[in-house]
Amino acid sequence: YNVAADIPHTQPVFWLMTTVRERSIAVRAAGAVVPPDLADPKRIAAGAGQYAEMCSGCHLAPGMKRTEISQGLYPRAPELRRGSRLTPAEEFWVVKHGVKMTGMPAWGVTHNDELLWDVVAFLRKLPELTADQYQTLVKSAPKTHDEMMQEMDEGHDGQPHQ
Repeated sequence: YNVAADIPHTQPVFWLMTTVRERSIAVRAAGAVVPPDLADPKRIAAGAGQYAEMCSGCHLAPGMKRTEISQGLYPRAPELRRGSRLTPAEEFWVVKHGVKMTGMPAWGVTHNDELLWDVVAFLRKLPELTADQYQTLVKSAPKTHDEMMQEMDEGHDGQPHQ
């Protein structure tokens, strides 16, 4: 079987992998407790900053042209500016755990749940944004990605983080 990223899967393999991925995510995300404040503008702004640094290279952003990396991925990363069929719990699970053989990393290895829920909050807002609104929101992020990571590493809330 040719595993080259520039040769699409056969239709049966594509169907099988898509079905397994969708069912696996749904089952594993079912127990997630979704925070009630995903519409909080501060949380959305924080998520915008994270998205710009961590996600836009593959998933793109409003007004952004396809990048070299996004063009070379197979399967192609979903353009999240167009929306998602996933629930917030499913989005969180994917962001935290990644998806094997897709290029989607497991951000939960390096980021705490709070930061990942910020990304999910932003993903819920992303499809509504124009390119200018996106840029404004990214600039309004309370901290840069590096500052958020530094704060997380230092346990700013008095709790150790991994």
